[in-house]
Amino acid sequence: MESLRQLLSPAEFDPKSCAQTFTIATTDYAMQTILPFALPRIYQEAPNVAFEFLPLQHERLVDQLTYDGADLAICRLIRSVEPLQSEVLGRVGVLCLLSRHHPLAQQSMTLQDYLDFPHAMIAISDGVKALLDQALEGLPSRRMVLRAYHLEAALAIIDTMPLIITVPADLAYLVAERYDLVVKPLPFSFTPFDYSMIWHPRCEHSPAQEWLRSMVKEECSKLIAKRVEDMGLDESRPD
Repeated sequence: MESLRQLLSPAEFDPKSCAQTFTIATTDYAMQTILPFALPRIYQEAPNVAFEFLPLQHERLVDQLTYDGADLAICRLIRSVEPLQSEVLGRVGVLCLLSRHHPLAQQSMTLQDYLDFPHAMIAISDGVKALLDQALEGLPSRRMVLRAYHLEAALAIIDTMPLIITVPADLAYLVAERYDLVVKPLPFSFTPFDYSMIWHPRCEHSPAQEWLRSMVKEECSKLIAKRVEDMGLDESRPD
């Protein structure tokens, strides 16, 4: 299929005349926090393109890009994906969300505070729990009172108990602004993780695919950097 696309693609790619449908496998997290902000620029340059988004399956990532028709995947790589190609979009840190009525809302959070207060874990956090567990190895387990697929479940009870919601920094930025929550840094060292786009080698030199990747890279990189700047954070260092 991609070989046919390349044969039909002009040497000089013109996004204005492109009417291709791009299929992207991505996580709920990226779908909520990254892609909606990149799509306006893409449609501005290529008003006739279309997109289909597939739920990303980490264990089937190679198959999704090799056999299932996905042109691109956007996620946190959790294992080797050879022979796929990849490029880092940016580094993502982790922050905590608290209600403005939380006992810690107006003071610094200590490690003991983080361990003592109840927690909610959201599935769209894209594997953050495993990274947090590694960072907290050897310490008492957190009291997890809620595990949910959607952030709304945690937000529904954030004012009824002193809940801590730990999520990727850019998601924290969006949610705090929308729901008037308090953002706190982690009270322990945590190395930000890479968020990447991945594609099959057969798409490497397709003009349309190269254009799409350049748009995603440029817009997502600017977005992540802007959120870091807006929050006064430096994600190049552990929190």
